[in-house]
Amino acid sequence: MVYRTLTRLGFEGSTAPMARKTAAHADVVIVGGGLVGGALAIALSDAGFDVAVVDRVSPERALRAQHDGRAFAIALSSKRALTAIGVWKYVQSSAAPIRDIRVCEAGSPFHLHYDHREVGDEPFGFMVEAQRLRHAIVTRMSRAKRVRLIAPAPVDGLETTESGARVTLAGGGSVAAPLVVGADGRNSQMRALAGIRAVTWSYGQTAIVCTVAHARAHEFAAHERFLPGGPFAILPLKGRRSSIVWAERNDLAPALLALEERDFLRELGRRFGDFLGTLKLAGPVSSFPLSLRFAERATARRFALVGDANHAIHPIAGQGLNMGFRDAAALAEVLLDARRLGLEGGEASVLDRYASWRRFDNTLMMAATDGLTRLFSNGNRPLRFVRNLGLAAVNGLAPLKGVFMRHAMGTLGTLPKLMQGQDLRA
Repeated sequence: MVYRTLTRLGFEGSTAPMARKTAAHADVVIVGGGLVGGALAIALSDAGFDVAVVDRVSPERALRAQHDGRAFAIALSSKRALTAIGVWKYVQSSAAPIRDIRVCEAGSPFHLHYDHREVGDEPFGFMVEAQRLRHAIVTRMSRAKRVRLIAPAPVDGLETTESGARVTLAGGGSVAAPLVVGADGRNSQMRALAGIRAVTWSYGQTAIVCTVAHARAHEFAAHERFLPGGPFAILPLKGRRSSIVWAERNDLAPALLALEERDFLRELGRRFGDFLGTLKLAGPVSSFPLSLRFAERATARRFALVGDANHAIHPIAGQGLNMGFRDAAALAEVLLDARRLGLEGGEASVLDRYASWRRFDNTLMMAATDGLTRLFSNGNRPLRFVRNLGLAAVNGLAPLKGVFMRHAMGTLGTLPKLMQGQDLRA
């Protein structure tokens, strides 16, 4: 069944059927009700905006989705934003703090060690399983008074004029607003409909993702190891469990994924090591290709992109979702500031401010993750020597190390209010 809206939207936090071919209106239409789109909808609703969220997946289906082995590193600033919009309380009990980060190249005596106590009392961030975070966003969004979810509802088209925008739905009906936001992921249909081109290139790697249980406690330390096939991350979860993000060459990954569990664990153990004792799979194993994809621009007429629809990066630093949350926080703040000045959210000057605010941070992060991936994903001996010297040098330079640690926490730069844990309306 396709849920749509009948009139100007009651915005009472629930779905409602809409008669075929009718039109609905909102202050903002968000296409994509995932983690970033959902967070943006909640923030805007709390700030007094009437928000329509159009999604291909119903909330019931989203809540029934099976755990696929993924977990997200939530930077400290993102945790503050999720707390400010009332989401964090739903995942707090299951979130594991990241108190140490240890980076090294396999077989090298050099390393880089980040200790959260060197920059304050709070952890660098937290690990949250994807399914739990998705459940928290959907639950909180369903309780937001001014959000109306239209789902499942595939999009058929996008029309924009100088005065507004309209999203047409494949099953009939449409939703109009001064601004439409594309939050529909790296393969964004909305980005294409808005006429924004995306630049893409493949890393020739596949991410193998799973959760493992181990005999010894991880002490809430995250490990990043650079191997010739790609980075290998061990990330702490609650209990004696860790999330694994294992990047491997595309030509080797299929054979690894086809292994029986015992043989897969043997290959995993060769890269993992024995410092946490015996390993067991604690959930499914999944995989996805690794590439960089970014929109040539973040806005168009009456249209803006957030999250992976705007930029999808390599998971080498675990910052992709955090970039999306910063997009959402910045856009929500820009729209509220515009409303206070009597401006519509979709006006060019308003969208220019959003694009300008996010451009440097997003470009820097894309360049950094791309550069690290290319630098470390090879066995070139001269490069390996330079890499090891670099790790050792950063580890011994306290001021530079402090900058990198704060960057991992997401606390550098001009942060939106939500990322500082402030009320957007303050």
